Amino acid sequence: MNGLTTKKRLILTLLSVVLLSIGWLGVTGITLLAALVPLMIISGHYGSSRRDWWRMCGWATLTFLLWNMATIWWVWIATPAGPIAAGIVGTFWNLVAFMGYHYVSKRAPRALAYTLLVTLWIATEYAYNSAEVMTFPWLLLGNGFSGDIWAVQWYEYTGIFGGTLWVMLSNVAIFEFLRTRTKRAKVRAALISLLPILLSVAIYFSYTPSSKRTTIAVVQPNVACYEPEKISSAELNELVAQVPEGVSFILLPESAMSYVGDNVVSSFDQASMLLYKPLFEGIMQGRGDEAKLISGASTAKYYGKKRGSATARHNDIYGYYDLFNSALLVTPEGVVEQIYDKGKLVIGVEAIPDFINAVIDLGGIAGQLGWGKQHIVFENCGVKIGPSICYEGLYGDYFAGFVREGAEVMALISNDGWWGNTPGHKRLFDFSKLRAIECRRAIARSANTGISGFISARGDVVGPTLEWDEQGVLTAELELRDDVTFYVRYGDIVARWALYIAMLSVLYYISYRTRRRNHIVE
Repeated sequence: MNGLTTKKRLILTLLSVVLLSIGWLGVTGITLLAALVPLMIISGHYGSSRRDWWRMCGWATLTFLLWNMATIWWVWIATPAGPIAAGIVGTFWNLVAFMGYHYVSKRAPRALAYTLLVTLWIATEYAYNSAEVMTFPWLLLGNGFSGDIWAVQWYEYTGIFGGTLWVMLSNVAIFEFLRTRTKRAKVRAALISLLPILLSVAIYFSYTPSSKRTTIAVVQPNVACYEPEKISSAELNELVAQVPEGVSFILLPESAMSYVGDNVVSSFDQASMLLYKPLFEGIMQGRGDEAKLISGASTAKYYGKKRGSATARHNDIYGYYDLFNSALLVTPEGVVEQIYDKGKLVIGVEAIPDFINAVIDLGGIAGQLGWGKQHIVFENCGVKIGPSICYEGLYGDYFAGFVREGAEVMALISNDGWWGNTPGHKRLFDFSKLRAIECRRAIARSANTGISGFISARGDVVGPTLEWDEQGVLTAELELRDDVTFYVRYGDIVARWALYIAMLSVLYYISYRTRRRNHIVE
């Protein structure tokens, strides 16, 4: 390869940024299949010196930081620290994988460097995805296909890490073709890039929906999560009254009870939900069917003098207690029948120390909340539904936990108002399509404002949706399934295997370099 000028390196860097970002800007994720090739070209023109390593690290850092800035800038609306922290942590993990590849490619066989790039990238994504607090898996490469469900129907076997595997293999194959210009490399690149699409299209059109159905309604009250924009209990009651009879569940969004302006209760005591029966009676009044309500709410669990958990707060009056972001199942009589506590908390909003809560106001509850410990499935008239909450729709394996517990259909209640009218709430809705494919479960989604609607088990949007700044009620008939996909059964097995192979690759590299220093290999 010929040398590259600084101008050419900058152009290649910006090209990588564009190809990486398009999938999160509402266009297509197909560009990801070649998104790292420009960066690999830059790497190929550097040598093995320490100075060249740092130069390459600079270009890679610029690429990944700009990718973050182009796709998650909207988090700034909620908290300026959010995109900065997420950009730094996400870029760090990207650099671990790419700079590991760059280093090894100068000192070991190319096949080993390629293997390390593919597996280490997936392994670092898995680490970022699996972290308890410092996790914001928005830019995992497999998520980039949320607008291309026709191309990733095989996520029912692999989950999004299968998408990342496809992206990395394709980039390696395309780069190798550009490097060697051989017919074999050209055929290999074409097969790796196109065969998964052909397989997905075949699965998409051969999909057979279940004949078992249920009708679900979603309510979008159209309120921002900031003060003073609230909704009165009378307005909320009128919205629910628009739901036709015969539905099995009515969904209100995450933290719905925090939006009710005349509700003086800040957090429901999980041990005495009967105290709040009149509030839910008002919402369910006049209905002549057996519909149950699923509503988001702030709840509290009190421990007394003993600290009941690591996240427990202390009050001189109540003693130790935890606050939870919860989903409530409410009977037609207004009685809270079951409570599910959110198990995946939003970094910087729900998973932060108390003292930071003073400078962040996102509506509903904030600060360090209690962690939900188990998946709970709600049931009505023989229909089992998983009550997922907002951020949990980003985590495929966690989301699948509801299906493992018997969920035949999924509810997803969300609080999207704090992002404003930006790509944030749009992509979060799109990510739900990937969860539907992975689990083969239809999803009913209720947001406080944009986007509420329904998604089929094939990932298609069912009927109209309620967009940003719209208020209303939607009803749809969704299929029920009780079968379990390969992904639900085995979870993120692709990522676990990648982690294992990455560790073996590192050990092999150490062995190779040791043998080379001892002149055992050339």
